[in-house]
Amino acid sequence: MDVRVILVEPKLAENIGAVARVLKNFGYGKQLYLVNPPALTEKMFWVASHAGDVLRASIVVSSLEDAIAGSTLVVGTTAKTGISATRHLRKPLFPPRELVAKVAECGGEGVLALLFGPEDRGLLNDELVHCDLLVSIPTSAAYPVLNLSHAVAIVLYELYAGQQSCEPGSSMAQQPPALAAVADKERLFEHISSFLEEIEYRAHRRERTLLLLRRLLGRAVLTAREVRTLRGILRSAERTLREQEKRERQ
Repeated sequence: MDVRVILVEPKLAENIGAVARVLKNFGYGKQLYLVNPPALTEKMFWVASHAGDVLRASIVVSSLEDAIAGSTLVVGTTAKTGISATRHLRKPLFPPRELVAKVAECGGEGVLALLFGPEDRGLLNDELVHCDLLVSIPTSAAYPVLNLSHAVAIVLYELYAGQQSCEPGSSMAQQPPALAAVADKERLFEHISSFLEEIEYRAHRRERTLLLLRRLLGRAVLTAREVRTLRGILRSAERTLREQEKRERQ
């Protein structure tokens, strides 16, 4: 599975250069996406050392939606567990080592998008909404926030080590079914949203329910066929409801 590292609005030149170096260390230097970054500087290339080619090949975009386009599994990283009404946005959390098992389920197909937030705030709630899974690196409660490049290094190390340990014929090496693209999953969630509205599901609970379903289905690593099946079930339910309403009016 191809790995795409996405830095959302990174602030410091040193961190961008260090991340490029980490990507090259673990062989993931082909897809570095930068969302609204500062301009490339000499300092970035100095920190990147022999990974200047990764910086030059990086793709700059203006929105997170553009960065995750074409990906199969979107994974956000966070050091915050969330509180009160927004807690569900940051649950459940997986350590990086457990992420390896999810990637193994995907086999060798598709694009894994790893999202890392800016140094001063991390990923915001409206950015986490786009994520299928959330990863949090276990750290000391006394000072849990890692440097950006260190966080990237830990996650990529676990992915790299997990892939190296897979023997030929294992689940990661087998030919997997075609996975659902991000765009297909977004259409599924839009369909679910319209269905909830049609059945008059409580409006104040709808947003949270949709997010919980997104997390649930994200953990399932849906195939394209499974998405089509779920949408077919929704269409069948919609037809049944409309036919019932028509009979009641007669």
